Amino acid sequence: MKKIDEAVIKETKYIAIWVLILSMLMQGVFLIINKWDYTVILGNVLSGAAVILNFFLMGLGVQNALEKEEKDAKNALKLSRTYRFLFLTVVVIIGVVLPCFSTWTVVIPVFFPRLAICFRTLFDKKQS
Repeated sequence: MKKIDEAVIKETKYIAIWVLILSMLMQGVFLIINKWDYTVILGNVLSGAAVILNFFLMGLGVQNALEKEEKDAKNALKLSRTYRFLFLTVVVIIGVVLPCFSTWTVVIPVFFPRLAICFRTLFDKKQS
């Protein structure tokens, strides 16, 4: 098994921290609007874990693609994207169909990694 690149680990930790922060904020909103129950936390855990795993797998896919020829790398990345998309789709469908998960808390965290990346551009500006 190949060693996981430090950049993949670092970026996955960054995304995980933001997913956790945004998940806590979402839980707080459900508490404030008096709609919180066990399905809210279960949906949040399901979706939050799935998006973090998805990001980690994306990093591994990029790491592996860097070791291949250009054409093979493009194909590997396309295949990785397809499988990760299917994985997230299945997770969301499970979360929406099963009554033990809150639909909103399954769907909303799917967008947390994108928000985390946007936050990085706002907060991580290097001073020259």
